[in-house]
Amino acid sequence: MSDISVTPIAKPGQSGFLKANLRQYGMLLSLFAIMLFFEVATNGTLLRPLNLTNLVLQNSYIAVMALGMLLVIVTGHIDLSVGSVAGFIGALAAVMMVQYQIPFVPAALACLLAGGLIGAAQGYWVAYFKIPSFIVTLAGMLVFRGLMLAVLSGQSVGPFPVSFQRLSSGFLPDLSEAGGFRWSSMLLGVLLALALVYANVRNRARREKHGVEAEPFGFFAAKNALVLAAVCGLTYQIVSYRGLPNVLVIMAVLIALYAFVTTRTTVGRQIYAVGGNEKAAKLSGIGTERLTFLTFVNMGVLAALAGLIFAARLNTATPKAGVGFELDTIAACFIGGASAYGGVGQVTGAIIGAFIMGVMNNGMSILGIGIDYQQVIKGLVLLGAVCADVYNQKR
Repeated sequence: MSDISVTPIAKPGQSGFLKANLRQYGMLLSLFAIMLFFEVATNGTLLRPLNLTNLVLQNSYIAVMALGMLLVIVTGHIDLSVGSVAGFIGALAAVMMVQYQIPFVPAALACLLAGGLIGAAQGYWVAYFKIPSFIVTLAGMLVFRGLMLAVLSGQSVGPFPVSFQRLSSGFLPDLSEAGGFRWSSMLLGVLLALALVYANVRNRARREKHGVEAEPFGFFAAKNALVLAAVCGLTYQIVSYRGLPNVLVIMAVLIALYAFVTTRTTVGRQIYAVGGNEKAAKLSGIGTERLTFLTFVNMGVLAALAGLIFAARLNTATPKAGVGFELDTIAACFIGGASAYGGVGQVTGAIIGAFIMGVMNNGMSILGIGIDYQQVIKGLVLLGAVCADVYNQKR
């Protein structure tokens, strides 16, 4: 009986791995390229401490809503009402805190509860009555835009109490400012960078342990070195201005929480299963209606939080608040690699997409490009991202 030799399957090289995971890494490379382009085009203005801080403050509410929108899109739905809900919650907060003198904390909690109830009302129709989310949330966009105008009586309401303004415009107090530099804030940024690298190392080790394809070591080491350098460098620049913004800390906590939920919990896996094939998920015992309902409740809460952040940044509630937020939020998710067909998308991708939009807006404004051409360019970028998704689906 002759021996049978088995040739082991060669693992893909670094270039092959990158091609196979282009969706996952393409947007990170795109963000780096876009930042490099605008840094050169603006003669170094983009990455200056003041501008970086403004970039974080200007895009914080979009990044927060992108976390919720990602889960909605992953389940195969869409929410067009988030901009109107954010504006309505900002108006509600203004009436409570400015006109009725309700303290910041109970007013904010009431606003978040109102956002959850709005999400529940819309999610109920989508999940249990099977009405298309496009129709339900389009109706919600009109309803809450009208309610916002009614609450504000068509006028701006403000200013807010100083304690509320710190939600968006405040900075983390520093424990050590030796030599005028905020060392404890810098240390916090370094610890965050090290935590990201540690999480990546643990994830790679876990994949190798279970025989799942992992990144080639050279590519993995280079990627984490860049992450460590980028986070530490950006932290140094931001800290050099006034320290770490409060809203950046809120964003970091939310990103970590949602990354954990989507990748390490049963609920997270079930959400992706619903988006991948709802009928198969239902037959396997997953409560598809309940999960869809909860994703809309979650979206309502995050839209409310974004509305509070935006109102605190402006220090007033205006009738035009929230206009276009839904488009930027949806674009951030699709640009960040979420699939228009559902079932695909990552938290990090949505955040990267949000900051791609933010860097483009900021860079084009510095260069003096008009709002008309900015809209054209953003639309083309979104179309390109969706075309890439369709191409990957067909391939």
